[in-house]
Amino acid sequence: MKAIDLRSDTVTLPSDEIRKAIFDAQLGDDVFQEDSTVNLLEEKAAKLSGKEEALLVPSGTMGNLVSFLVHCPRGTEAILGDRSHTFTYEAGGISAFGGIHSHQLRNEDDGTIDIESIKNAIRYDNIHFPKTALISLENTHNKCFGFPLSKDYIDEVSAISKENNLKLHIDGARIFNATVALNISLSTLVENVDSITFCLSKGLACPIGSIICGSKDFIYEARRIRKALGGGMRQAGIIAAAGLTIIDNIDDQISKDHKNAKLLADGIDAIKGLTIDLNKVQSNILYCRLDSNKISEDEFLKMCKNEGVLFFKYPSGDYRLVTHYGIKEKDIGLVLSTFEKILS
Repeated sequence: MKAIDLRSDTVTLPSDEIRKAIFDAQLGDDVFQEDSTVNLLEEKAAKLSGKEEALLVPSGTMGNLVSFLVHCPRGTEAILGDRSHTFTYEAGGISAFGGIHSHQLRNEDDGTIDIESIKNAIRYDNIHFPKTALISLENTHNKCFGFPLSKDYIDEVSAISKENNLKLHIDGARIFNATVALNISLSTLVENVDSITFCLSKGLACPIGSIICGSKDFIYEARRIRKALGGGMRQAGIIAAAGLTIIDNIDDQISKDHKNAKLLADGIDAIKGLTIDLNKVQSNILYCRLDSNKISEDEFLKMCKNEGVLFFKYPSGDYRLVTHYGIKEKDIGLVLSTFEKILS
């Protein structure tokens, strides 16, 4: 029985096209910046983001860590959301490896942080306080229903950062879900930010890799820090080749994922025993809850797994389901029929 894996868009397996591209990739030593496949991917990523240069790194976590380390001298402070990926899921790396103090502010359900809260969180110059160096946003926001942050909001935060001589970083692991949801180009969406990361290994179905984009000076320092963290890769074209196969056709796949998420959400809304807020389904991530006294949350999860339908449950009781390259429209129907069978 083939599992329908809705746990995350990280579980995608590469297509035959990607596998062939990896096999045929032209290779060189990327630490010497001599891997032509990596160089081409970085050039395309820089152009796509509207930034001067780009850098390939093994993972989104390393991409965010490198970016924070460039922007934040030891002992300074970064403002970020209390539900952000960097704060929640990156093993405290910014503190452990960078000596960076994190100042967490409340994320609203749409992934934003209140503008006045950001303004009030910026430290004034006093020897008792760490200096504020960075504001970090996440787009789309994983733990906030996959909501995309609008350009107007990002620009408003950017204005605050510039007024206070701070840097603005975007954790854009799923930034293309945001650009598709907002119908806007990446370069326009992030034109007023200092750095951005995006993942190749989530909605784009590549087996590994993320990209950092920013100014020439920023990437120069990022390359040094990547090396220090052990991310200097040699014949990395086998990674970059996968990204090259998809980077010019991102919107097609992301649009399918969003369509399938909406189809799944509408189906869940019609099933007695499950509840979902359709207004909070904005991209490829959806959350729902069990609304039945016939079965426990964990029992429902286990029974679905036994039927080959996989997804996560949070301690709050929310289920998270994520559509991606590996999920077809016919799979959505099978998932919904499984839910109905178990709850009937």
